[in-house]
Amino acid sequence: MANSNKNGIASTNISALHCIDLSSRDIHTSVSLLKQACLDSGFFYVVNHKISQDFMDEVFAQSKKLFDLPLEEKMKLLRNEKHRGYTPVLDEHLDAVNQINGDYKEGYYIGVEALEDDPDAQRPFYGSNVWPTAGILPGWRETMEKYHQEALEVTKAVSRLIALALDLDVDFFDQPEFLGKPIATLRLLHYEGKLSDPSTGIFGAGAHTDYGLITLLATDDVCGLQICKDKDAKPQIWEYVPPLKGAFVVNLGDMLERWSNGIFRSTLHRVLGNGQERYSIAYFVEPSHDCLVECLTTCQSKDNPPRYPPIKCETYLLQRYKDTHVDLCSYK
Repeated sequence: MANSNKNGIASTNISALHCIDLSSRDIHTSVSLLKQACLDSGFFYVVNHKISQDFMDEVFAQSKKLFDLPLEEKMKLLRNEKHRGYTPVLDEHLDAVNQINGDYKEGYYIGVEALEDDPDAQRPFYGSNVWPTAGILPGWRETMEKYHQEALEVTKAVSRLIALALDLDVDFFDQPEFLGKPIATLRLLHYEGKLSDPSTGIFGAGAHTDYGLITLLATDDVCGLQICKDKDAKPQIWEYVPPLKGAFVVNLGDMLERWSNGIFRSTLHRVLGNGQERYSIAYFVEPSHDCLVECLTTCQSKDNPPRYPPIKCETYLLQRYKDTHVDLCSYK
């Protein structure tokens, strides 16, 4: 009989992911481990990322304070047309084919802040955030804005290793049209403890791949995230990604798969609830609105021509995003 961890998960169903140390001076080994992870599963851990554990604990504490508010207070912060603010349970449908309802989670979006007089405020994924008042949650905005900036620096550090793994210049993704002016979205998530049952279409978060370039995920110590390395397998084999204290779980998005001509993988993943409350913090990073996502020169050849047509980042994200959210008027 397989061993189980404290969440009752069989050890044979746990995925062994590579762990990348961002403080390591052995860049060759770091790039090699990351490249293998990107070819294998598109998921890996990142440690020694310079965000302190004390600050991470504070971000999680502030997230919990938000979700502990009465529903009527959270609905006053409802997600707006710029996709900022609160999203109720069942708002997202990440796997419409297999879900009987939406995802059994609630969330809160925080994007790149752009005030009304800023020309960029008119772009679809820039604008003013929806903030709870300081009287309700003192210090909340300041904590989240600081985390937003620190998470972006971690993402840039990871992107430099990815660039080297793709035989690009180390600062390839630092260019202005890429991560010089990114679309970066912080998403606080709370799973209320409903027990998932894939056989009846009940999921904490339905199976999906992320849209963009890179996702950083911070989690509490409750297991729930699963990955499926081969989405075409029948039956699909799902493996848990256990939480690792002090680490981010990093995964690649569909945009990087397009960019790399399918060499690097965007892997199917989902969240199953086991009856316990669970909190996580996802940070989604995409390049600038006008960035043209097209096959990298290092990822194509005569025998391996580009598989995907070029597309502007903004257009691509709008197409993907509208398929996973219910209309806002449902909550007004």
